[in-house]
Amino acid sequence: MTTNLSILGSTGSIGTQALDVVRKLGIPVSALAAHHNIDLLERQIREYRPKIAAVYDESAAADLKKRIKDTSVKVYAGMDGLCQAAGCKDADTVLNAVVGMVGLQPTLHAIEENKNIALANKETLVAGGALVMQAAKEKGVQILPVDSEHSAIFQCLQGCPDHQALKRLILTASGGPFYGKTRKELKDVTPEQALRHPNWNMGAKVTIDSATMMNKGLELIEAFWLFDMPANSIDVVVHRESIIHSLIEYQDHSMIAQLGVPDMRIPIQYAITWPNRYPSPVSQLDLAKAGSLTFFEPDEETFSCLRACKRAIEKGGLAPAAANGANEVAVQLFLQGKLSFLDIGDLVEQAVFRQTAGCISCLEDILQADNAAREFVLGSVGAR
Repeated sequence: MTTNLSILGSTGSIGTQALDVVRKLGIPVSALAAHHNIDLLERQIREYRPKIAAVYDESAAADLKKRIKDTSVKVYAGMDGLCQAAGCKDADTVLNAVVGMVGLQPTLHAIEENKNIALANKETLVAGGALVMQAAKEKGVQILPVDSEHSAIFQCLQGCPDHQALKRLILTASGGPFYGKTRKELKDVTPEQALRHPNWNMGAKVTIDSATMMNKGLELIEAFWLFDMPANSIDVVVHRESIIHSLIEYQDHSMIAQLGVPDMRIPIQYAITWPNRYPSPVSQLDLAKAGSLTFFEPDEETFSCLRACKRAIEKGGLAPAAANGANEVAVQLFLQGKLSFLDIGDLVEQAVFRQTAGCISCLEDILQADNAAREFVLGSVGAR
């Protein structure tokens, strides 16, 4: 169990819920890091009294330093600041809840400093899975999943001592706000419509990823690395109720599922307290009230991001980094009204097609592929 925690992305959806959990459990927090929301970060600092605070936005970091000069908290900025928070000597676990590729380098730094990783940042494994998992193996540190789907699989696997008995992993997907829609119906979708998720309260980027089903594609790639399963042994099923968070299937065709209310504090707490379980602030699941549980095949023709991610992991190498980089920029442009909803998936597919698999030998390889995909998307928009 974690005895001292560093939280990267403390002002976001996962970070604030993690602080709910540690407040109840009484776990000390030695470092907090955010992108630019220093109003909330200042309040968190004054409540949790970490030794380190980091702000990715350098001007916001300078402002924070002035605001908390009455404390002994050291303030760092930029990527160096995130790495300082990730490597904070008092923490034994780093909860990485930042959004995007920015989370990869702090994860690698935390592993180098022998910290266990409670991982909510999908991009760490999507783009850098080979580097991250090898580094974790060499250092003997744990990668503990925080995503509800990967946490569900991780929990199910606690009762599976024989990995060879596994047949497949099944990730559940809510289907987002546009389940059942056709491409024609999605042609003129607005950001406001795409941000109305039916079950989960998440940040803007993750919510758009859920609407496009890119989220599930990223999770499929992440599961490939986390659980050492072939990509063709990882399936996706649409489960609108978000009660079953994922399943595993054995060779004898029996299945084990993890169920719970759609509340991220369950997987956050399990990652922090593993292998132990404690009372949770989450409401209890009432199966009688939950009623029917439904399951459907995903529509990869309409939601082409999922198809693109499958192709990326099959291609391997740097293709997943390209898929992720293209998506991050495309989502930003969609939220700014510069791209259509359907353009996101189209551009991700094109970025995967353009990227040679290559061989990942170092972090720079990943960053170059990521940057090339971003430039491709930006160039495509400029040409429209």
